[in-house]
Amino acid sequence: MRLRSLRIGRFPVPFKFAFKHASAKRAAAENVIVIVESADGLHGVGEGCPRSYVTGETTASAADFLRAHRDTLLADISGLVDLRAWIVRHEAAIDQNPAAFCAVELALLDLFAKQIGCSVERLLGLPALHGRFRYSAILGDSNPLLFWIQFRRYWKSGFRDYKLKLSGDPGRDARKLRHFRGRNDPALRVRFDANNLWSEAEGCIDYLRQLDFPVFALEEPLTADNLPAFRTLAEALGTRIILDESLVRREQLATLGQGGDLWVLNCRVSKLGGLLRSLALVETARAQGHAVIVGAHVGETSILTRAALTLAHAAGDALIAQEGAFGTHLLSRDLCVPPLMFGDGGVLKVEDALDPAAPGFGLAVDTGGLVEMS
Repeated sequence: MRLRSLRIGRFPVPFKFAFKHASAKRAAAENVIVIVESADGLHGVGEGCPRSYVTGETTASAADFLRAHRDTLLADISGLVDLRAWIVRHEAAIDQNPAAFCAVELALLDLFAKQIGCSVERLLGLPALHGRFRYSAILGDSNPLLFWIQFRRYWKSGFRDYKLKLSGDPGRDARKLRHFRGRNDPALRVRFDANNLWSEAEGCIDYLRQLDFPVFALEEPLTADNLPAFRTLAEALGTRIILDESLVRREQLATLGQGGDLWVLNCRVSKLGGLLRSLALVETARAQGHAVIVGAHVGETSILTRAALTLAHAAGDALIAQEGAFGTHLLSRDLCVPPLMFGDGGVLKVEDALDPAAPGFGLAVDTGGLVEMS
């Protein structure tokens, strides 16, 4: 298949409410969208979410990467084999620009599968997507009234798995936790996300002991990549550590050793540089015995939600939680109609949401709202 064009855009759709955590506050989506077209008129669409505090990328830098490599992408890639070879040749560049490459890789996978007339799963030799996926409720560092409204909606809808963003203000975080205390529900499970709030383990340990709340895991409590301090913290608090900003490449798994009750890996398709690299990382993680969370960036559209379903399905019994699928629960408008999003209790049933055998990712994408960056 010969490629004809590669367009770059963004979809800065406003949120229905602002989302805040220790590293950022957002009121609109920040993404890069790629549309590739073949010579015979087929289109594939992909998405990446650049995050400066995760991979050092911005929307502008992602667009620069795509412009710089557009000619070689169009000239060198005509199918899946070529795409895999391009990834190997440009590994260092992708490591520095994972969200940018994710956008073009997802677009190409979508296009190649459409060309053959099969799903992306079939294109990649994976089991067909099916079944129910259950998502966690994500609670940001919002003001007390908004926090209560959001928590109440989640609870009444049947959510029992929660990810709570810490603020670093003990009084503020203690007020959030009051909504969870005293709920005699054995299904309730809470994890904290600190977004690299602390630089030293001692300060974090003191803070969490002061909160005195049982969590099943703690995500990125300290400056990224400080694995020895993470271990110290985990032993002191008796909790597992979720690696997110500290895990952006498969090679980093070699420093973790074999799995057990210490590490949980938050795998986000955009952060890891696309679906193929994410699948390879999860395969290695499973072989090492590590638990996996398939995560999401705030503001993802249904394109990345769909790619994450492929990854979550491949994770199998290593998957212990899943994030994302907010669709128009958060976005004022999604790129896909209908949007791919969770329902009551955080459940998304694939067969009710899309045709898993449809060509490509099986999404109806409306690109009319894109802001061109080509």
